[in-house]
Amino acid sequence: DGEVHMNELKNGNTEMFWNPTSEVRRQRLKRHIVLFEEQMDFESERLWQHVTSAINKGDQHKATQEKFVLEEEQRNAARERRESGTEWKPLLFRHDAGTNEWHYKYEDLRPWDPLNDIAQFEKDGILQTMERHLSTRMSNHKATCINNQITRHKRSAKDCRRRKTSDQPSNHSQNTESSCSTPESVQDLSDDDGKYLGFESLCAQCGKEMNHLKEIHSAVLSLQKAQQDIHR
Repeated sequence: DGEVHMNELKNGNTEMFWNPTSEVRRQRLKRHIVLFEEQMDFESERLWQHVTSAINKGDQHKATQEKFVLEEEQRNAARERRESGTEWKPLLFRHDAGTNEWHYKYEDLRPWDPLNDIAQFEKDGILQTMERHLSTRMSNHKATCINNQITRHKRSAKDCRRRKTSDQPSNHSQNTESSCSTPESVQDLSDDDGKYLGFESLCAQCGKEMNHLKEIHSAVLSLQKAQQDIHR
């Protein structure tokens, strides 16, 4: 947030390298962070707080010491795991034995779609993208719910017809009423048809997913506006 200067050691000249004017500050994206008191012990801001404090005070020696303390603790923890045979299982990263490199499990390398993608955010360490339209996963899940209920409805109707036929004696009129009723064709059921059959609530997961998407959408409206300003 402050001015940055470059000092030329050969001739002693000083040159302005960066000056964040009030106009630059106004154009910055709003920063969303977890409150310090709500962070876990190994989150970066809390873990490196003493190093950061020393850097802000201009105390390079103190910053180096604090950094060494952190790194030494990590080395000791790794040594203890090796000695006890405890396997380290990262939640968010996988190890590539071929290249001996670590890779983020949930990296998203697809091109950004400005017509559909609103904002990208992190939740519980997992990178996610908020889209304008309902996600394909939600649509597929909804279709699966409908298909499963249609299948059960067909099976129930088939069993009903079978009981209706088997319960009637051979000399009985085929017009005898039955406690079961044959449903109408369900080949081309729409969402409204699903409601007609009593499928107003597809399943609990659908409801949770829908509410979750609404919450996310409300949370990223400010980011969406900022992104639109950037595109303009």
